[in-house]
Amino acid sequence: MRGTGARARRGMLGTEIAVLAAAMVADALLVLRVPGHGGGWAAPLGGLVSTGTAVPVLVVLRRRFPRHIGVLGSAVAALSVLGTVVPIVTGARSQPPIAEILATGLLTAAAGRKLEPKRAAALAPALGVVMIAAPLLRYGSDVPEALSAVAAAAYWGACLGVGLILRAADGRERDALERVRGQERLQLARELHDLVSHHVSGIVVRVQAARAITEAKTDEDDHAAVYREIEEAGSAALAAARRLVGMLRDTEGVPPPAGAVLGDAVRAAAGSFARADIAEELDQLPVPAQLATTIHRVVTEALTNVRRHAPAAADVAVSARVEADELVLEIRNDGVPATPLPSPGGFGIIGMTERLAMLGGILTAGPEAGSRWRVAARLPLGGEDAPFETLPRGI
Repeated sequence: MRGTGARARRGMLGTEIAVLAAAMVADALLVLRVPGHGGGWAAPLGGLVSTGTAVPVLVVLRRRFPRHIGVLGSAVAALSVLGTVVPIVTGARSQPPIAEILATGLLTAAAGRKLEPKRAAALAPALGVVMIAAPLLRYGSDVPEALSAVAAAAYWGACLGVGLILRAADGRERDALERVRGQERLQLARELHDLVSHHVSGIVVRVQAARAITEAKTDEDDHAAVYREIEEAGSAALAAARRLVGMLRDTEGVPPPAGAVLGDAVRAAAGSFARADIAEELDQLPVPAQLATTIHRVVTEALTNVRRHAPAAADVAVSARVEADELVLEIRNDGVPATPLPSPGGFGIIGMTERLAMLGGILTAGPEAGSRWRVAARLPLGGEDAPFETLPRGI
């Protein structure tokens, strides 16, 4: 299935490049026939070396840099404005905007689908303005080519509509996945309540009866102590099962559903106990289910260690960012005592290390200056066109 998806993406990219290349050729040919655009055989070449070339290239690059659509959109709008205003001010020859309009429409659709609402609401209208203004100002209102502004406006509206439709479809898919996840949790909660809790309650009742019979015999004190320990263990297991049922019935404190963004996965794990510092680009990056679970387990285990070993900590921070195609996750806290607090040995660091190793990542943990402690996890991010594509499935 991954191969099919990759082929489909390559096919769409090839079609997109072919259409934009045809539009650039059309721009070059229009240089010859639009009034005031002479220049013989050199004119088409001049039409190709312009913003009509730079803008399509930037738009195609959005597939390679999907987390930077806002930056690419701002650059495209600025280039289009320069291509329109500079010839007017200097009296130089304006270039036809067909390729620019087509490319900017594609970027409008991407902004409507991928960007957060506030940024999309700012960028999409700006792109629409430059798309409509380019033919009006470059051709002038007294030539038939100026009517292409009407087509540009309709094209912009269609692209924005497609982007919003795809955005809504993505949202429905995320909602459906969350509903499925919630139904699975509720089903498991019912089974734990009806089966596990029922049987553990039966064990506790039987052990209580056995202890009552044994304690009636004064020479069986040792047996009574054993029965008492079994009863306590059974009661503890019942309490743990009930806590698990409560956690499964509550959506708070569990990993986010598949399709959520990476920033949400880190925030969900940090909860209200730690301050979350998330790089903006991570809010544009969908996170696979296996990675969301790993992030949640690593962060919660690190925060559990903070509660256990540094109960006086006043500054606990969880940060996430991208460095050299790697996701860097850090948990820092202060309040580390000079003498370690006595606590039973555990396997928290070992478990976190093993989880990260399964995804090709590494974990480091150790003290820092100022009575602080730092846990850092690094995971390979992969290419921006297919982030986390190389993660093993089924973890």
